[in-house]
Amino acid sequence: MATTTLSRWDITDLTPAIGCAVATDKQTLLSGARASDIRELMEQRGVVAFPQIDLSDDEQIAFTHTLGTFAHEDGESKGGQDTVYPITMDSSINPIAEYLKGAFFWHLDGTMSDKPILASIMSARALAPEGGETEFCNTYAAYDALPEAEKQRIEGLQVVHAMWRSQLYVYPEPSHALLKQWMSRGENTLPLVWKHRSGRKSLVLGATALQVVGMPISESEDLLIGLRDWATQPQFVYRHTWSIGDMVIWDNTGTMHRAMPYDHKSGRLMHRTKLEGEEAFA
Repeated sequence: MATTTLSRWDITDLTPAIGCAVATDKQTLLSGARASDIRELMEQRGVVAFPQIDLSDDEQIAFTHTLGTFAHEDGESKGGQDTVYPITMDSSINPIAEYLKGAFFWHLDGTMSDKPILASIMSARALAPEGGETEFCNTYAAYDALPEAEKQRIEGLQVVHAMWRSQLYVYPEPSHALLKQWMSRGENTLPLVWKHRSGRKSLVLGATALQVVGMPISESEDLLIGLRDWATQPQFVYRHTWSIGDMVIWDNTGTMHRAMPYDHKSGRLMHRTKLEGEEAFA
């Protein structure tokens, strides 16, 4: 009589409000058999870590395809092929490394789009001797924990987002030419409270948040920075300390993230793939 060996699938919550680690094997991930479980974990926990799973680039691409539609950088594949994207401060590897310096501040990806990416998947290829962790905060949990009066106060508010705002964190005195280049990316007006089709709500914040529509700038700054501080309190945050071979996937629609400081000459290298968005801001 044939016997069936069940694949390993052990889940450990990393903090009460955000993050879980899954101990499993490559075959299980690449088969797609647990794809719906991973998507559910991602939606519930925000961040799903696969410690030292050691997927190759081709395996990471294949794994990404099991979860949804593969998202190409800038909407294009290279030579018709799906590729991983290098996250590094080494401009010889990534020509727009300077732009990536904005990743050191709390943000979610895709605020310049009506439909942001669903998730990012990142694997560690080389680490800095110190620093370089990635922090995530749960913007669902942060919204849920707000006092009811604050929820009512921010309900229906719209916020203008601009890529150039996030770059001012890195370069507070850009040349006019550089500012014009940033501004060519345009602006986008988004709800402060995202009412997801699931019925849940999350906060839409981060370094691209420029100003609450119809609100004086000082009042707007007070609100947006206050909410950012609220959402990034320790109880809503998970910090991932990377090991070579770790792979982490996070729900870009219900979390913010940032890289922690490290020596930009250290050679730190991450390989990223993404899932196309499935839900517009609403």
